[in-house]
Amino acid sequence: MKVTYADVVKDETVKTYIKKADETLIALGYTEHSFAHVTKVAKLASDILLTLGYSEREAELASIAGYLHDIGNVINRIDHAQSGAVMAFRILDRMGAEPEDIATIITAIGNHDESTAFPVNSIAAALILADKTDVRYTRVRNQDFASFDIHDRVNYSVKESSVQVVKDSHIELQITIETKMCTVMDYFEIFLNRMILCKKAAEKLGVEFRLTINGQRHL
Repeated sequence: MKVTYADVVKDETVKTYIKKADETLIALGYTEHSFAHVTKVAKLASDILLTLGYSEREAELASIAGYLHDIGNVINRIDHAQSGAVMAFRILDRMGAEPEDIATIITAIGNHDESTAFPVNSIAAALILADKTDVRYTRVRNQDFASFDIHDRVNYSVKESSVQVVKDSHIELQITIETKMCTVMDYFEIFLNRMILCKKAAEKLGVEFRLTINGQRHL
């Protein structure tokens, strides 16, 4: 049975896990990891693979991995990639997904967090790129500027963000930041490891990763 992205999105268990996982992160003071984030990640992961010439099924597997990638946060933020992979296995197995597809999806989920991540296959690479490039001010939930930590400031400073995918060439994250709120060095202090991971993921897909901030290329 070919479980589709639409099947996963409409599954009530999945909806509950995403909602409850985000509630956990709200309590911990993290930025938004709810339906807006996972939907954006799912779409971009699919778009990356389609643009680079991968099959529609590979792109769909990437979108499923993108939608499920953060459910492990319902257990704990620590090791959420690994616990999320186990949870995704149970969900997809219950839905009757093929073992090959399940293995591919949970491998990607288990390898998406920068503390342990590696782009082990094309699906994992697309998930990494889609997840780590979702930087935007709308993810900041703390409305008290006086209590902003550096993560709040960096995310809130990003007023425009887009990802450009060019076949046989590059994947480029283009952002515009408000430098009064956050300096370019602040951005790299928080996201350097993520950008290095994006570079490795792009290389896995046979292209170059680029980062442009306020019109100036930094990677």
